[in-house]
Amino acid sequence: MCKIPIAKCSTSEPLPILYKHHQSGDIVIGAIMSQIYVFSAPATFSSPPSPDLFDETVYFIPSWTYHVSLEMLSARGKFMPNYNCDTVNNLMAVIGGPNPQVIRHMATILCIFKLPQLIYGSAPLVNGNPQAAFYHQMFPNADHQYRGLLQLLLHFRWTWTGVMAMDDDNGERFISEIVPIFAQEGVCLDFIERWPVISYSNDIGEMVEESIKIYYVIMNSTVNAVIIHGEIDAMIFLRMFPGFSELEGISWEAKGKVWIITAQVDFMSLPFQQHLDVDFLHGALSISVHSEAISEFQNFLQSRDPTLERDDYLLLVFWEVAFQCSFPGSMRDIQFGPICTGEEKLEILPASIFEMKMTSHSYSIYNAVYALAHALHEMHSSQFKHRGRVDEAKPNVLKNQPWKLNHFVRRVSFNNSAGTKVSFNQDGELEARFDVINWVPFPNQSFLRVRVGRIDPKASQEEMFTICEEAIVWPRRFNQAQPLSLCNENCHAGYRKAKKEGKPFCCYDCLPCPEGKISNQKDMDDCYQCPEDQYPNKEKRDCFPKIVSFLSYEEPLGISLAVSAFLLFLITALVFRIFTKYKDTPIVKANNRNLSYTLLVSLMLSFLCVLLFIGQPGKVACLLQQTAFGLVFSVAVGCVLAKTIMVVCAFMAAKPGSRMRKWMGWKMATSIVLFCSLIQASLCAVWLATSPPFPDLDMNSMADQIIVKCNDGSTIMFYSVLGFLGFLSLSSFLVAFLARKLPDSFNEAKLITFSMLVFCSVWFSFVPTYLSTKGKYMVAVEIFSILASSAGLLFCIFFPKCYIILVRSDLNNRMKLIRKKH
Repeated sequence: MCKIPIAKCSTSEPLPILYKHHQSGDIVIGAIMSQIYVFSAPATFSSPPSPDLFDETVYFIPSWTYHVSLEMLSARGKFMPNYNCDTVNNLMAVIGGPNPQVIRHMATILCIFKLPQLIYGSAPLVNGNPQAAFYHQMFPNADHQYRGLLQLLLHFRWTWTGVMAMDDDNGERFISEIVPIFAQEGVCLDFIERWPVISYSNDIGEMVEESIKIYYVIMNSTVNAVIIHGEIDAMIFLRMFPGFSELEGISWEAKGKVWIITAQVDFMSLPFQQHLDVDFLHGALSISVHSEAISEFQNFLQSRDPTLERDDYLLLVFWEVAFQCSFPGSMRDIQFGPICTGEEKLEILPASIFEMKMTSHSYSIYNAVYALAHALHEMHSSQFKHRGRVDEAKPNVLKNQPWKLNHFVRRVSFNNSAGTKVSFNQDGELEARFDVINWVPFPNQSFLRVRVGRIDPKASQEEMFTICEEAIVWPRRFNQAQPLSLCNENCHAGYRKAKKEGKPFCCYDCLPCPEGKISNQKDMDDCYQCPEDQYPNKEKRDCFPKIVSFLSYEEPLGISLAVSAFLLFLITALVFRIFTKYKDTPIVKANNRNLSYTLLVSLMLSFLCVLLFIGQPGKVACLLQQTAFGLVFSVAVGCVLAKTIMVVCAFMAAKPGSRMRKWMGWKMATSIVLFCSLIQASLCAVWLATSPPFPDLDMNSMADQIIVKCNDGSTIMFYSVLGFLGFLSLSSFLVAFLARKLPDSFNEAKLITFSMLVFCSVWFSFVPTYLSTKGKYMVAVEIFSILASSAGLLFCIFFPKCYIILVRSDLNNRMKLIRKKH
């Protein structure tokens, strides 16, 4: 704590106060540069302090804090609690810190007198406590720090971390309130360890034992980034860790971590730690309150001479501990060998003992002194302004009015000597930004704090956190490569995260995306479907536009089917020409010329129907595809059925006295063909009237294609038309099969039997094949079935006759065809 007594307050010029505090046994060095004085708390004792006072085990004991607080309320140099007879030095404000315990204990006394208290460390949690009205925090709102800390973790993708926090109110708030916010943003913890609050009593052994347990947990964890949340003395624990590596057999170098240290923590060590290596800080990142260099500060430090400032007991103790010497008449229990001359140079001390640059805590105290000076000046000017004149007879016009100073402190706003604006917000917190510091230690126990980033609460969301990765020095273990702190490897694109049972959400398995889904980023929780007009690639990382697919004349399959249909059409036309040319020959007459002609024409039309299935389907093509095919094929199969029936009737009519003669003739054959055609035409008419086929886009059947096809409209009607054709085919096959053993004169039944066997085989195999294919290949299957079945009828029925007509004309006579049944 720092006492601010007031004598005659000069208002004619700014107060050139330089101030430095250093934590090596919590030593505070002050400079008296004007009529405002800066005292360390122990320096206000009414009598010389006992040697035990300067033992590092008593600085933060509550009883001493209460004692000092009461002594500051007494006359200077005297200890008379609640009684002040000093007419010169009137206590107006107190600068307190560095940890919440000191602040809480001093506030218990000082808030009774409504004294302003400027806090340069983290403030205790007040939760509506009226004492907060007297707090003025030289420490910015900690929530801004935590937001920046979260951005730091997310920036480096350190989602698998651990936390070490002090077992106090601030540490509990960080764990209970802040850590869950981190979890919402994807950062989870492998461990949460609580340091015991340093009591500086005789339980050091227990603290070391507890520290060893924490060290074991940290070093055996897979995390590479560890958050250190504590107070200024948390560094004492970290300084112990390298020594534990020999005890626990865990290599410090092999398992080094990136320490992420909050702004409340600063470098501090106990005297017995001053020779310990500081290499454990190599590559550490810390957050600190923004500070600037103060001109002439180092000159001020170099001018310090403890032999001329014998009343500054803390300076004497620090000098002895730092330079390992003793002043004559030293009150310390341990006497060092050499005699302190006071001419020792502070600049030769390593930074682990004393830093010549102003730290963030010292900078906060510096600003706190100036803030009080400006507030006192405003208060002084305000009171004399209201009086209308300066009352020379009442120099202590501000006496016993410290509570009025709170208002002026809250309103203070000025630029310090470094050009930085100092002001408080409505909650009494300093409005300032945080810096991100990278620690670079050296072999001589010194270290360098390199500013590599900043956290500016006043900036936009995008610019609130900035960092320069190239300037960061990482721990040696990582060979100057950015460390990763993940529970497991990232799931690459094409994979999704799958939670591991019993593990935090940051630990997961990577499973490939299911068929038809992709993930195009790392660590996606789930894969997603591509748009309907796109499809995923094989790696399941990207979506590509689907190809519009239909059976085209420009592709080999379409060309082959079209050429085959055209050739078969020409062959059928040639057969038709042969039959018309030799229409008067016995073999043409014996096979019912009209039925043969009708069958050949229907076969030619069936081959031409194939062309309706090739090319991009349109509305007209879709209407004609199945209906034209169904009608033409019903005529063809009807002709075959009529031929078969006519063969049977002809055999029966040949018997003496048969009545079948009257049924023989073209009327019967025509009736059969018309009957079959009319039924099929009725089915097609109903189909077109109720649910006609139409052009459609099939987005789902093929993963990488948009299939342009004809939607059947009504599946029932489609299979009804197909089923009727199947019925006619089976009927023709059965009749022909039964007539296959008729005399040779009527041997056409054998040809029809074989042709219908081919026809039925094709269409029976068509159904399962059609249903198992997709896209344009379904169309190709139907075309092939049309061509194969039509060709089967053509070749099986007509080629033997053409052979006789063209090659064996000797058999094409009436006597050869008429044979008696044996």
